Amino acid sequence: MKKKPLILVGGGGHCKSVIDVVESTGATILGVLDLPENVGQQVLGYPVLGTDDDIPFYADKADFIVTVGFIKSSQLRLKIHEKIELAGGRLATIVAATAYVSKYAMVGAGTVVMHHAFVNAGAQVGVGCIINTFANVEHDALIGDYCHISTGTMVNGDCCIGECSFLGSQSVVVNGVSIPSECVIAAGSMVRKNILLKGVYSGNAAMLKIKL
Repeated sequence: MKKKPLILVGGGGHCKSVIDVVESTGATILGVLDLPENVGQQVLGYPVLGTDDDIPFYADKADFIVTVGFIKSSQLRLKIHEKIELAGGRLATIVAATAYVSKYAMVGAGTVVMHHAFVNAGAQVGVGCIINTFANVEHDALIGDYCHISTGTMVNGDCCIGECSFLGSQSVVVNGVSIPSECVIAAGSMVRKNILLKGVYSGNAAMLKIKL
């Protein structure tokens, strides 16, 4: 069965990174949906065809990737995913040619695994996640839906990351540790023990800075 071309929803910096990942796979990009003021422009040579209001028009013509980054929270990405699903569209799953996903791992629809990232055996990554450049999701780790695992982050074996959480660049989650939904772990932090309260954490060991 011939694969459909892709529509990217969101035309900012994250979109550019995803374009590079998609091109590495050989998939075809039909175009981008973005803000009204950007319609008619291009993102790395790909046309901005319309806005997310045009998702229903493309639902039977292309598969979709949400290329809006994790802006303060995952809620905008989640709303766009819901809009695609309501229109009868399909979310693509993209794995960079330079990434490694074990045949014993599971990666959900709408997730992008970016350059040089690793998802190892027994790991499960949910729907709509960003596994960013050089991130490592180790064996048997569970990554909830709509998480962003940032550049160079290490999620060690048997960890559990709740949905809609953000792990900043080069943060480390120690083996077997759990993080609840909607948490933010600051860049460079080390999470050494289970986190119980939703909030913003930073430091080594990571401590609660802001309760959400």
